[in-house]
This record gives sequence, structure tokens and C-alpha cells, in this order.
Amino acid sequence: MMRDIAAKLHRLRDALMGPQTLAFLPAICLGAYWFGGETALVISALFIPALFAAIGALPSLALSFSPDPTKARDGLTGLPMRPAVIDALDQILDSRDVTGRTTACLAVDLDDYRALEASLGTAAADDMLKTAADRLVGTLREHDVVARLDGARFAISLAPVRRADLETLIQLASRLQAALSEPYTLNATKLYATCSIGFCMPNRAPACSGQAFLDAAEVALSDARHNGPGSIRAFTPSLKPKTLDRGTIIADVGEALENGQIVPWFQPQISTDTGEVSGMEALARWDHPEKGIISPGDFISAIDELGLNERLSEVILYHALMSLKTWDKAGFHVASVAVNFSPSDLANPKLVDKIRWELDRFDLEPSRLSVEILESVIASSDNDTITRNIWALKEMGCGIDLDDYGTGHASIANIRRFAVKRIKIDRSYVTRCDLDRDQQNMLAAILTMAERLELETLAEGVETVGEHAMLAQLGCGHVQGFSISRPMAFEKTLEWMDVHKRKLAETPRIGKRAS
Repeated sequence: MMRDIAAKLHRLRDALMGPQTLAFLPAICLGAYWFGGETALVISALFIPALFAAIGALPSLALSFSPDPTKARDGLTGLPMRPAVIDALDQILDSRDVTGRTTACLAVDLDDYRALEASLGTAAADDMLKTAADRLVGTLREHDVVARLDGARFAISLAPVRRADLETLIQLASRLQAALSEPYTLNATKLYATCSIGFCMPNRAPACSGQAFLDAAEVALSDARHNGPGSIRAFTPSLKPKTLDRGTIIADVGEALENGQIVPWFQPQISTDTGEVSGMEALARWDHPEKGIISPGDFISAIDELGLNERLSEVILYHALMSLKTWDKAGFHVASVAVNFSPSDLANPKLVDKIRWELDRFDLEPSRLSVEILESVIASSDNDTITRNIWALKEMGCGIDLDDYGTGHASIANIRRFAVKRIKIDRSYVTRCDLDRDQQNMLAAILTMAERLELETLAEGVETVGEHAMLAQLGCGHVQGFSISRPMAFEKTLEWMDVHKRKLAETPRIGKRAS
């Protein structure tokens, strides 16, 4: 409000103190002397400059009562906000012809922060965010500006530098990732996190302004996130923004669900004993005609809000079972396909009948379907319908997978109560397990418990060969993650399985039973 008033006062000052007005000053003084004599002349000579001085000071006075957005601070982390980064970039860009120095902008996002917040609780997640903010500040130079954008996203404006090329920024991004990947101690538990980073270099910026630099860095960040956790991407003019505003998502997601734009992509699950494909997980993806591939994190809340969870599950289940049948016909036996079901799906009294009908439609045995449920569901649920549905699916022959194990504090009693066949160990226990002794101890304890309870085990988020090898050594039955394959469209699965099958035939068998 005060800034609008200041702008109007600026325009008034410019109008009153412009050359047209000043040209009349001699005539005004002459008129005052003519009608009032020397007294009137003296009053005019004193009053008019004082009036002009007051008019000139009014805009600054109005601004003094207006809060400066570039000085606003985030209440949680204490970092400045988005305007501070834009202002810092603008100042450097405006003076670079004189100083010969330039800048760059980076956007940083903690991977899977929403899931961590849901499993850890708001207080612990806030502590993690504050620690991450401190690490970013500690890694950068004194005059680099770090700001919090929203959620677990940060923006960085580099202090003036002589060169901000691709190599320099990749090295900086790698240092930031290393700092943020150090373990976080939350609720007496050590957790690991990764981050995705996008950046904009001065020679590729769409325009010479702070806003343009930040927008470009966020587009690069969006591209990095779509390439999986821990990715780094530089902005190029060919990149298209892959984020949709909430209004667009809500308006389009229902139609996208019905016209086949939202379909499952598949991520292989591998046996650590044989190296063979033991299953596939179906993961929803939106193939947007303009924005490209959009992950569930960007549209699942709109699905919830519109009450389309049931329809989404029907679409994913149908395509998953159809893919399973197609793999069979192509000669690739995939033991089972895993489909995620939300709490609202599991509370639907008609769920079991729907799944039985779909299995019969494709003439598939129930054992070919793994029903994935979140650990947080069985840790907190007292819904009898959910319990009956899960038991009915188990009695039918479907496998029950407990997803994100280790984050929802499910008791052994609940694991038994919900007829769990396999636990999927959360990626927070898998990251750096080949390097961190504490991670190895935690995994060994989980795997020992699973063996005693006769549960199958699968580790999620396996991103390196070292992690894969350590999990096999510790006795984890199956692994899934980027070290094996990223999620892929159905069309690419046949080629991938063919290549994987030939690799197994060409290389020695490795694993616990290799001998």
C-alpha cells in the first residue's frame, strides 16, 4: 500500500518539478512583487523552494514506512526470501559492465522432503530444514546470498565473480550436494538425504535480470528433479518449464486421467541371488503434451482434492496387468507387478472385487500382483475395512508389500495383523550403506528381524554398485533403484529386459548362491 502511495508521489513530484513548471518561477516571483511588493516577493522566494523540497522528500518518507521485501526473513531458517536473491542478482548484473564481474543463480531442492515430513513429523522435518540451511550458508562464501523459496527449496545468488562457467558451477553444485548429504540426526536416528540442483549461467540466461536468472534456475531444477534424486542440471534455452501452476493441474488432471496421458512407468526389481528381474513396480506418470513427463509429486494432491484416487488406481492397475500379460507373450517372465494403493483405496469395500475382476479379465494368477501399502497406514490405522481388505487380498493370493519400511514405526504385531509378505526398506537406510557402518548395522538388524519373521526383503533407492553389493552381502533378497534402472515407459521395458537378459547370459553369476 505504502509503495503504491510512494509511486504516486514520485509522479506528482516529477510533474511539479519538471522543466515546464520551473519555467514559470520567474513569472510567479514577478507577479508576487507586482501585487504584494517586497514582502510578497520575500515570502514567495522562501515558500516555493520549501514547498518543492517537501514534495521531493514525500516519496522517500512514504517508502520509509513500507517494509523492504529484500530484507524480509524466513521465520524457520532465518534466511532471506526470494526478493533478496533477485535484488542481489540485479545489483551485480547492473554493474557488470563497470566491474567486469558477473554472477550466477542456483536453485536447490531436498529430495523427497514431503515424504520425510510425513514420516518424521513436522518438528523433526523443520529441524532438518534448519540444518540444511546452515550447511548451505557454511559451504558458500560470505557475500553469497542464500534464500529460502518455499518448502525445502532454496535459491543462491553468487557474489561477483570473474567467471561463472559450466565447470565452476558443477563443482560448486557438487560441494553443496556433499554438504547436504551428510547424515542428519533426528529423534536419535541418523538419516541421509539427497538434493537436486538447477543453475543458470550468465551466458545462457534468457534475459539480463535477477528474475530471469532465478526463473531459469528453477526450470533447470525442475528438469533435474524429473531425472531422479541427486541430479544436477544447467539451464539451456531449449528447456521447457515442466511445472504447472495449481489451477492448471486441477483443470487438466481429470481429462488427462481419462484420455490416457496418466499411465504407469515401470522400475525393475532385481533378485540379489540371481540378478534376474523378480518384479516391476508401476509408478504413475503424466505425459503432458506441453510440459513433458510430470511426476506424481506434482499432481497427486490435485487427484486427492478432486476425489480421483479410486479412478487413478483403476487406471494404473489396468495398465500394469495388461503390461504383465504383454511381457508374458514376449517371452519375458516377470514374477509380479507391484501397484501402490492409497489409504482411501484400501478403505473401499469394493476394492477386493475390483482387483479380482481385473485379474480374471487378464487371466492372471493373484500371485502375479503385489499390493503395496505404506508403513504409516498400518502403523496408525484402526479401520476394520482396511484390515479385512488386506486379509482378503492375501487369502486370494496377492502379495502384500509394506512400503517405506523404517519410517512409519510399524510394530511387529501390525506386520502380522496385516499379513505382510515383504518389507520394502526405505531408501534413507540404503543411502551410503556401503560407506557408513551405522547404516550397515541398521540394515543388518532389519534383515535379521525379517528373516526371523519369514518376511521377504527389498531395498528401495539403490543408487550405486557399492550399495547393491553391500545389500547382497547383508542378505537383502531384492533391490530396486537407479543403479539398476530408472522408471521407464512400457515401450522401453521390452528392450531393457532383452539387454538385461543378454548381460546375465554373458557374465558370471554373482550373489549369495553363486558358488
